[in-house]
Amino acid sequence: MKIALAADKAGFELKEYIKKFLTDKGYDVLDLTAAPAVDFVDSSVKLAQTVLAKKADRGVMFDEYGVGSAMASNKVHGMVTANVTEENTAHMTTQHNGAKAIAIGAGIVGPKLAENIVKAYLSVNYAGGRHQIRLDMLEKMY
Repeated sequence: MKIALAADKAGFELKEYIKKFLTDKGYDVLDLTAAPAVDFVDSSVKLAQTVLAKKADRGVMFDEYGVGSAMASNKVHGMVTANVTEENTAHMTTQHNGAKAIAIGAGIVGPKLAENIVKAYLSVNYAGGRHQIRLDMLEKMY
């Protein structure tokens, strides 16, 4: 599985930590911000476009609080990103909402919790079925 990562300056250190964590676990990591993006809008939109173009299977973006990156990436038509601060949300948003990416706030989540969030996010696939109705409704909003 190829995982795209991106961060602004506030999330860069945590992104680097998670990059090493994923690489050590055998994931193929695509780092979209070898240097921190000036703004979370730049890094999150780049990640969204990369995932939607199928250059990566999933994505994880980092900024100070996670909310800004999630909001910006969700403006890209077809993208589903959730701001997560704990493991259950990372799991459920993927399984029930088909999250293509998650956003993590480095000012809220520390390295060990970030590891667990990313593990939970990557350990499950989208269930589809009855959950697809909501994704179809979101797609019609554009």
